[in-house]
Amino acid sequence: MAAALRSGRRFPQLLPAAAPGRSRSLGAAMQQPAALPARPGGPEGGGGWLGGLRFDNLALRSLPVDASEDGGPRAVPGACFSRVRPSPLQNPRLVAMSLPALALLGLEEPAAEREAAEAEAALYFSGNRLLAGSEPAAHCYCGHQFGSFAGQLGDGAAMYLGEVLGPGGERWEIQLKGAGLTPFSRQADGRKVLRSSIREFLCSEAMFHLGIPTTRAGTCVTSDSKVVRDIFYDGNPKNERCTVVLRIASTFIRFGSFEIFKPPDEYTGRKGPSVNRNDIRIQMLDYVIGTFYPEIQAAYSDNSIQRNAAFFKEITKRTARLVAEWQCVGFCHGVLNTDNMSIVGLTIDYGPFGFMDRYDPEHICNGSDNTGRYAYNKQPEICKWNLGKLAEALVPELPLEISELILEEEYDAEFEKHYLQKMRKKLGLIQLELEEDSKLVSDLLETMHLTGGDFTNIFYLLSSFSVDSDPSQLEDFLEKLSSQCASVEELKVAFKPQMDPRQLSMMLMLAQSNPQLFALFGTKANINKELERIEQFSKLQQLTAADLLSRNKRHWKEWLEKYRARLQKEIESVSDADAWNTHRVKVMNSNNPKYILRNYIAQNAIEAAENGDFSEVRNVLKLLENPFQEAEGFREVKEDAEEEGATATAAACAQETRSRLPYCSKPPLWASELCVT
Repeated sequence: MAAALRSGRRFPQLLPAAAPGRSRSLGAAMQQPAALPARPGGPEGGGGWLGGLRFDNLALRSLPVDASEDGGPRAVPGACFSRVRPSPLQNPRLVAMSLPALALLGLEEPAAEREAAEAEAALYFSGNRLLAGSEPAAHCYCGHQFGSFAGQLGDGAAMYLGEVLGPGGERWEIQLKGAGLTPFSRQADGRKVLRSSIREFLCSEAMFHLGIPTTRAGTCVTSDSKVVRDIFYDGNPKNERCTVVLRIASTFIRFGSFEIFKPPDEYTGRKGPSVNRNDIRIQMLDYVIGTFYPEIQAAYSDNSIQRNAAFFKEITKRTARLVAEWQCVGFCHGVLNTDNMSIVGLTIDYGPFGFMDRYDPEHICNGSDNTGRYAYNKQPEICKWNLGKLAEALVPELPLEISELILEEEYDAEFEKHYLQKMRKKLGLIQLELEEDSKLVSDLLETMHLTGGDFTNIFYLLSSFSVDSDPSQLEDFLEKLSSQCASVEELKVAFKPQMDPRQLSMMLMLAQSNPQLFALFGTKANINKELERIEQFSKLQQLTAADLLSRNKRHWKEWLEKYRARLQKEIESVSDADAWNTHRVKVMNSNNPKYILRNYIAQNAIEAAENGDFSEVRNVLKLLENPFQEAEGFREVKEDAEEEGATATAAACAQETRSRLPYCSKPPLWASELCVT
């Protein structure tokens, strides 16, 4: 993410907690930082809406906790957690909260006292005050970042608060992301800002409602505290508001958690902080398997190797299914390092992610990914590579020859099986499973690529395709498909050369004359891509809109003939074609979302929020809670008249240069300028 400079801000003296028998209004308490407990078990709060949360912090009882009280950045050997304290913020206030996520913790929608509940949430979920029973800690982990071992990383901005028992006794770890310095903050400041926090908050919830395993987000709280960020690393830093997201998951342990035992890496020389501590590796395996894979623990309680092999097989299959789900909605994670891979198969750590708009198999959502390591089409193989690194980290408790065999036998097969099953549902192939289906899917994607089709909207449209459509109906449908393909202007933006011609010429000469020196500046793949971009851009100068439309219709007509023939086989296998078609459309409409968190939608919400108007964040959240449902009439969540008046000017300011598009629209041209790093 953006460069993080250490903030020089000094906070006012902390207010003490109200003494028994005395009270202070939530509004007054929020104007300056509130008291934090001096230690676990110290003076804590939470007697209102949040007062019923029940903590049972099993992770801290089961895994070693660092005894040092030094809160500064440092190596943390021999421990999985370090105790920390959130750093208070000035005037915290709620941007938005997800009631479905908070319901996991047993929190119901506040009825009469909503304003007081929101103030309470801002106070406690900013880290300004701690809930009774919470024990803030930061988790120690390592990771392979962009293919190289980086050594100790850890929760540099996130803080474990504890584990809350839900209404049915299920256990939920809650975290504050952006709550301040930890021993793992390195040269950063432990803070997150409004734009990145809104993106994580919205995407966490969007993924859940799409049916994809993910961590959740309960609240997003911003403040008047500021940090300096140079967003694009271009020497133009600016002050941004410190913001905190409440994250919720069964656990935030990740692949990199097991890499803290890694001896010095042969390439980078870096090592984990707990080398030769196999006793802790055993503790971690016992905790992870016993807590999150209890059926495996029960089945293999007397044989640790078999137990660990069964665990590795299960996380291999979960990861394969997870990335298959990503591919089927066009989701790109952006930073698939081993420290961003969940040990229970969740989507975790939303940074420079993106949902693909125009279908491009080589789409890169992260502006910092210069080599395309984490491109859309590489996500399956990268997740497999990361599992290989997890396998290495489990030695000697799981011999490598066992885990490598599991990985080779299970991963690809599970991915391909789940991917094709999901794609059949997206295409309404609900009756038969034919070998030709895989080719039909690949032909569809190739047609999308050739025509610059919008990934989400093309799939959504296909449910309205009729097998027995006459020529005029087919022409109408081709018009609809073509409207979701890239225009000449959009293609010119997409294929605009990115290198100065002189720079490209120099790189080509360098590649010929001095390959070793060339390797320091670029790759042959990048140069070839630039040459392809130049060729495509040149062709586009001669292409008219009419020619493009004709070409796109021809491509789509060819594919629709194949699709029609495949649907006809479905019809021939059923006795009631009308009932089959009704079911087909229902299945397609529950697997092809109408609404996703496109970058331009997130950006509109961010810009409004940065101008003091949080209503668009809340609007988008509501929309994403029902991604498969038609909601054309949806425009905004009605706020109180007082709030509307207070934010009208800010909203007008944020939107004055951008006309409002329906949330299901393919992105406007200005969205191509958005860069997430």
